[in-house]
Amino acid sequence: MEKLPMTAAGLTQLEDELRQRQAVDRPRIISQIAEARGHGDLSENAEYHAAKEQQSLNEGRIAELEDKISRAEIIDVSKLSGDTITFGATVTLVDEDTDEKRKFQIVGETEADAKAGKISITSPIARALIGKKKGASVEVMTPKGAKGYEVLKVDWV
Repeated sequence: MEKLPMTAAGLTQLEDELRQRQAVDRPRIISQIAEARGHGDLSENAEYHAAKEQQSLNEGRIAELEDKISRAEIIDVSKLSGDTITFGATVTLVDEDTDEKRKFQIVGETEADAKAGKISITSPIARALIGKKKGASVEVMTPKGAKGYEVLKVDWV
């Protein structure tokens, strides 16, 4: 079974969603199914079929969350240091074409949120950055073609 690297915050986020789905969403959906059953003929009951579909999606997500939580490998970023980029590093880059600065933290797949500056360890830019140091130039293949970046800073926050 392959481990999923993630930060403690990422694990907490998954556990919170799991609790929400088990303790709040599941009972609500079961109640909706029971109410829809009371409306009679199930073969033509759109409310019943919608609630069953919602139940199926919720149970699938619960199983997915339980799987990810069981395979989680928590990496404590606060105990990491050094000038080589690895999982958990917060990296400040400058686009070599536009001089635009960007800041990313390299996190697990489940925590990735580009708008929040968190990129997955499996993303093209993170794979290009791993093992590099401050001052290194990195070329990343993007959907728009190759982009060049220079590593300005490596932090462990």
